[in-house]
Amino acid sequence: MPNPDTTTPVLDIKDGSLVAARGDWQVHALTRPGVIKALQAKLRTLSRQTDPLRWDLSDIGTLDHIGAQLLWNAWGKTRPQQLTVAPQHRDFFQRLASAGTLALPPKPPRRRMFNAIYDMGTAALDHVTGFITLLGQLVLDFLRMTQVPQRAPWKEISANVYHVGYQALGITALVGFLIGVVLSFLSAQQLHTFGGDIYLVNILGMSIIRELGPLLAAILVAGRSGSAITAQLGVMRVTEELDAMLVMGLPHGFRLVLPRVLALLVAMPLLVIWTDAIALLGGMVAAQLQLGLSPTYFLQQLPNAVPLPNYLIGLAKGAVFGGLIAMVACYFGLRIEPNTESLGRGTTTSVVTAITIVIVADAVFAIIFSGVGF
Repeated sequence: MPNPDTTTPVLDIKDGSLVAARGDWQVHALTRPGVIKALQAKLRTLSRQTDPLRWDLSDIGTLDHIGAQLLWNAWGKTRPQQLTVAPQHRDFFQRLASAGTLALPPKPPRRRMFNAIYDMGTAALDHVTGFITLLGQLVLDFLRMTQVPQRAPWKEISANVYHVGYQALGITALVGFLIGVVLSFLSAQQLHTFGGDIYLVNILGMSIIRELGPLLAAILVAGRSGSAITAQLGVMRVTEELDAMLVMGLPHGFRLVLPRVLALLVAMPLLVIWTDAIALLGGMVAAQLQLGLSPTYFLQQLPNAVPLPNYLIGLAKGAVFGGLIAMVACYFGLRIEPNTESLGRGTTTSVVTAITIVIVADAVFAIIFSGVGF
């Protein structure tokens, strides 16, 4: 075991002006109990002396950057005029001298409320104009497809119908069935209190077919397919596939946006029908278990409880929601920058925006068709 007298860093003052250092000025020696505290106290005492000091570091056994920085700070970050140092230790102080003074960047000025509101308004206006531009390009691409149908991207449309429609049947069926069961149980408890068990069919039919079915399917598709569309286009931006398409003369709107919008316009009404049916099935099962309403009675009363306009309104909602989800997903997917951070942020923003727009559109439908279907 090494002798601590030869390895412990020590400062000796000789002749009043000569400061001699010895020992190991390395981090493992400096971190011993009480060592760094004693050295800092002695260095503070030496810094208060007005007479110039002579520093002799030739007896230091080993030195690392931590020990050199400790001495450098005590010198006021300038090399003493009279300094003796071993040749193998000179590089430490030369690097510290060449590094200069480290300065932190200035704190950014506080943004005033007016500037923050202006930036938010500018960003919102940019998104609105970009979305309108995408909508106009979509209309032009659709007109082009109707004029030259043999050149339409039918394979892309079919593939997207499969991905956003058929592959979403499982999750929409599961969630729809559970929503139907929960809604039926909650409604049955209140209706049974007032003796209105037979009106459960009316409540389930109107709420599911007119509101919950389309809205539930749209939210699930926005979270599942909308995020997938944004991520696909974002990865194409990162891998420069979008740039390659432009070089080859393949427009993004006709080959990427139009097939996805048309696919969701077709698939969403079908998903609404599927979700409505499964949700009503769950409500029917719960009604029989809790209230004893037979499935035959449930099916017989359903057409009378839900007029046909409500069913058509639900299908129209599905088509509109599907188009909005596809356009929002494509819009944010094409705006993603070629880096992974932008890809994650754009996908999250796309899903949140799509769900918000779907809820707003549902509120607009409720206001416009408030007097229809009752």
